[in-house]
Amino acid sequence: MQNNSSLAKELAKNCRNMDDIHEKLKDLFKETLQQIFEAEMEEHLGYAKHDPSGNNSGNSRNGYSKKNIKTRFGNTEIDIPRDRNGEFEPQIVKKYETTSNQLEDQIIAMYAKGLSTRDIEKHMQDIYGIDISPTMVSKITDKILPMITEWQSRPLERIYPIVFLDAIHFKVRQDSRIVNKAAYSVLGITLDGHKDILGIWVGEHESAKFWLNVLNELKNRGVEDILIACKDGLTGFSDAINAVFPQTEL
Repeated sequence: MQNNSSLAKELAKNCRNMDDIHEKLKDLFKETLQQIFEAEMEEHLGYAKHDPSGNNSGNSRNGYSKKNIKTRFGNTEIDIPRDRNGEFEPQIVKKYETTSNQLEDQIIAMYAKGLSTRDIEKHMQDIYGIDISPTMVSKITDKILPMITEWQSRPLERIYPIVFLDAIHFKVRQDSRIVNKAAYSVLGITLDGHKDILGIWVGEHESAKFWLNVLNELKNRGVEDILIACKDGLTGFSDAINAVFPQTEL
């Protein structure tokens, strides 16, 4: 255990703090936002990308233009689709908007275990408000749901020298009122030093039982050992990790 702990602490020199979690979450935010842009363009043109029905339709895709927006995770560069007629204007990030407000929170929350397809549709409706039809909401949901499902269930590494645990708090509409929710995230450092968000889970209150379910899911997805777990006063986590990974140092 001593050699493994030394390895983990050496790798930890490349990890600043919990901000590393936000940096990785920014990648998820950007990738999902790009898929939403594609769904918006598909709705605008009336046909899917590479669909032969778009031939001689009078308009088509015409590459991308780059735009920087400010998020709670830092600046993010996104690619805005263009059409040949110059008529397309994205709705999720308006033409002259440079900040995402709470957009990143809503999108990251979609990746959390515990949200249904209907919950995701509600998130999209909250993001767009009255500016989008139910058909468009369904089209966007159909486009991003497969990538969310694949990300949630992907196999993990056998050993993680270090994991960090953090929570993102966001507001969501529930039963006609706005309530606070928390998306709990786990970031793992691989043996070769790469950072990866292992999962996100929605919960209202932390508890030993909550973290026990999270850690058992990590184990079921292939994790056999965690050398060092870093937490910031997470209630019940110590008991939970001792039950699932008894040799882990906290």
